[in-house]
Amino acid sequence: MTAISVKVYKGSSLQKKPHGHLLEVLVRSLIILCTALSIVLSSIAVCDGRWLQTPGGHMFGLWRFCTARPVEGVDGRITDEHLMDHNQSAFEALASPRCTTELGQFGVEGVEVGMGFCRALVSLAVVSAIFGLELQVISRLSEGQDSARRWVLGSALMLVAASLSASGVVVFVALLRGFVSQTGFTITFWCQFNAVFLFVLNGLAARRIHLMNMAAPPLSGSLQTC
Repeated sequence: MTAISVKVYKGSSLQKKPHGHLLEVLVRSLIILCTALSIVLSSIAVCDGRWLQTPGGHMFGLWRFCTARPVEGVDGRITDEHLMDHNQSAFEALASPRCTTELGQFGVEGVEVGMGFCRALVSLAVVSAIFGLELQVISRLSEGQDSARRWVLGSALMLVAASLSASGVVVFVALLRGFVSQTGFTITFWCQFNAVFLFVLNGLAARRIHLMNMAAPPLSGSLQTC
């Protein structure tokens, strides 16, 4: 008996293959770019650390708390005469707040332990995101199962970073809920807030791209008859 092998090629699939490949490369590159952007935002927010400002002149951060140093008159208020007599020193005092790392001085229960836990969470989130980004970049330089495994592990680390970062934000807000106001959050806090969403979106998008690639049907088939 003679075995006859017939290969069936799908013309439409062959036509879509270059376009689909370029689209996949573009999407993966955008995911890597957005991941790098989220790491930059989170790093700035963590290093600066000043996330909350109150109308009373208090500045609450991850690393230290600050209060304004107003120049007071006899009745406890800044007077025009005092500013006229000591104009230069008054403005210098107003511009230089008092900062301390002893967070318990503000009377918030458990703030030192809680803020240390918050710092650990957001710092580990940045580290996890950096390793995830590195794995995603390396996966683009390899092929086959190794590339897929690195990409999946990178997306998993990105979701871990999202969980840690979100937990840190929640802990910070919960600790200082008595001082929170609608306009009190600083730009660095919103940088961290946006970084959380970017971590989540990038991790989910990277995992979705991998699942779509695994579920894609083959572009050519083989039919054997005897």
